[in-house]
Amino acid sequence: MKAFSISFLMVVFITTALFSQSKHAKTSNYLSYKGLVMAGYQGWFRAPNDGSKRGWGHYGRGNKFDFENNTIDFWPDVSEYKKTYKTVFKYDDETNAEVFSSVDKSTTDLHFKWMKEYGVDGVFMQRFFGVTRNHTNTNKPQDIILRNALKASKENNRAIAVMYDLSGLKETGEDCSSIIEDWKMLVDELKVTNQGENQNYLYHNGKPLVAIWGVGFPDRPYDTRKIGINRLIDFLKNDPVYGGCSIMLGVPTYFRDLDKDCLPDPYLHTVIASADIVLPWMVQRFTPLVHKVGDHLRDHIIADLKWTKKRNLDYVPVITPGFSWRNLSLNKPHLARYTAYGAIPRLGGRFYWDQMANAILAGSEMIYVAMFDEIDEGTAIMKVSDTPPNSDKAHFVNNDGMPSDHYLWLTGLGAKMLRGEMPLQLELPERKVNNRK
Repeated sequence: MKAFSISFLMVVFITTALFSQSKHAKTSNYLSYKGLVMAGYQGWFRAPNDGSKRGWGHYGRGNKFDFENNTIDFWPDVSEYKKTYKTVFKYDDETNAEVFSSVDKSTTDLHFKWMKEYGVDGVFMQRFFGVTRNHTNTNKPQDIILRNALKASKENNRAIAVMYDLSGLKETGEDCSSIIEDWKMLVDELKVTNQGENQNYLYHNGKPLVAIWGVGFPDRPYDTRKIGINRLIDFLKNDPVYGGCSIMLGVPTYFRDLDKDCLPDPYLHTVIASADIVLPWMVQRFTPLVHKVGDHLRDHIIADLKWTKKRNLDYVPVITPGFSWRNLSLNKPHLARYTAYGAIPRLGGRFYWDQMANAILAGSEMIYVAMFDEIDEGTAIMKVSDTPPNSDKAHFVNNDGMPSDHYLWLTGLGAKMLRGEMPLQLELPERKVNNRK
């Protein structure tokens, strides 16, 4: 009996010692996603002379940004940016329209200042698979932007987390191993989960939250069964040094029934079972042109919540202001035939508010907004112009006559409504329209 006790104590001691190796902070100002409205943050816009050497990244094709190579549908309101870049597009008074670069620290600082000002709780910093292939270089533009965001999150007391997007993973010869190495680098070098006193990395169930997006979609070249997604999740959850994390998994809207936008492979349910939060991607799945969005979305979320609760999983729906990628699709005939400017219209915020209010009414405890800054697909909630530089050579979508900060304002109200700080309101809040940008 004595020998057994000694052996048992040794096991406990060894196990405790292993897990005490964790490089994550024991706590955070944000210990749970519940009660928060978070947005996705692409941070992928580049401009000549911003130091990235990427030309007009994500503003145009082939790193060019002109009348023939324009890929954004909304124009940012840059009136508050410290650093901007002139373009060939002009306003009626012949002045050149300007844009921002995500690489500039002043851009990140301004975006997080807006989050604090309007009550957006924080963001998931998108990290695409291609970035993880070069994890030994810690000064990539994406790393610079993430460093800036970590500092800005502390200065503005906003939650921040990392989301790995599997887009870019090749059909053969690649698995998720490089994400493991990239996460080690982020923890060791950028110290994403250990920012010192008053750190704001988002935890869930008391553990750092890591999101993985892109599992179960039929338009992906990779086979989910062959990319080692199970090994990645096991590492993030159980590694004694870099693990101990909660996992949010980005999956198709119709993950429950494995149909429509989802691969009919039950392995997805196996992977979901190993996660902590299910994030169904709902962008382009609902439109006010066809659906009575509030009722349709509410019923869908209620069914999702029933399914996830039965399996002891948390759930976060995705909402978006609208969708428009006409300019982006013009060099892709198979897409251009089926899209128009403002294809899923914003309707002055009614579409967005219908989703926000009904997601909360359905019982959602947390919300994911797609996206903070994605003007190329027309989903951005950041400040956009109602008077873009339209001409006979270029067209951009306006903001329906609303102030440039309209969707930041609505997002902040939604966060209050989610937490019960204001009554649930199905009608779009009224706002005096002035100061158009």
